Amino acid sequence: MKRYAVVGAGPAGLAAATTLAERGHEVFLFEAAAQIGGQFNMARRIPGKEEFSETLRYFARRLELTGVRLRLGTRVSAQDLIAQKFDAVLLATGVAARDPKIPGQDGPNVLSYIDVLLHGKPVGARVAIVGAGGIGFDVAEFLVTPAGHSTTLNLPEWQAEWGVADPGAVRGGVVRAQPGAPARQVTLLQRKAGKLGKGLGKTTGWIHRAALQMKRVEMIGGVNYERIGPQGLFVTYGEGRRDGQLIECDTIVLCAGQEPQRELLAPLQAAGVATHLIGGADEASELDAKRAIDQGTRLAATL
Repeated sequence: MKRYAVVGAGPAGLAAATTLAERGHEVFLFEAAAQIGGQFNMARRIPGKEEFSETLRYFARRLELTGVRLRLGTRVSAQDLIAQKFDAVLLATGVAARDPKIPGQDGPNVLSYIDVLLHGKPVGARVAIVGAGGIGFDVAEFLVTPAGHSTTLNLPEWQAEWGVADPGAVRGGVVRAQPGAPARQVTLLQRKAGKLGKGLGKTTGWIHRAALQMKRVEMIGGVNYERIGPQGLFVTYGEGRRDGQLIECDTIVLCAGQEPQRELLAPLQAAGVATHLIGGADEASELDAKRAIDQGTRLAATL
């Protein structure tokens, strides 16, 4: 039996810790927050992703059954980990929001996606979202959906919204879609030119784009974020920074990507501690829970 430390109780850390414990090792799982889940605690608030709550319930039970020593509310330092002489440390420390460095982004009308999804900060009626990756699309869907009213959880409402009917009653099972009114007016923006959402999943990306189109979300690519003021976000277009435009809005939400959190890596390696990166700490681009769980499980199976 060996002693392992896993830092971070997101999907990768949960998978690695429980797999290591199942294999008979002594495992300590450190999590700075007061609950397990990491980014899942934001993702499960998105309409259509409510099942992530069940994933967390599953892992909470697995932690109990496998005997992982869970330490919530513990921001462990490199010195702490070195002093405890673990056989190896697995860093599943996740990601931090990337700073887009837009002049004026420290204003009271600017929030991060973390403020919106995790902390429930109030958002105005007109919203500009900076960044159209997976998180930008998720935040847009969250903001156009009336609070607590995801049609994913109500089959008749979902069928009406998407125009799906019983093929036994309606030929082809298709009727006119009846999408509900959007809760907010949302503009989704990205720096890259071209269609928004190209990096979304091949089999489901079209669904996310269609859902936002039904809610009249305006999608604009090829913008330069020039500055933020009380009236909204001022942008220009293309390399020539032409056609300046003020996108009037009450709230700007920053969803400009993520960067891996690896502060513990260098001091642990310098001390000669065997250290592994998994999940968002290893690869932050377009977070993928399936990839994180797979990576954590496979690594743990080799130790």
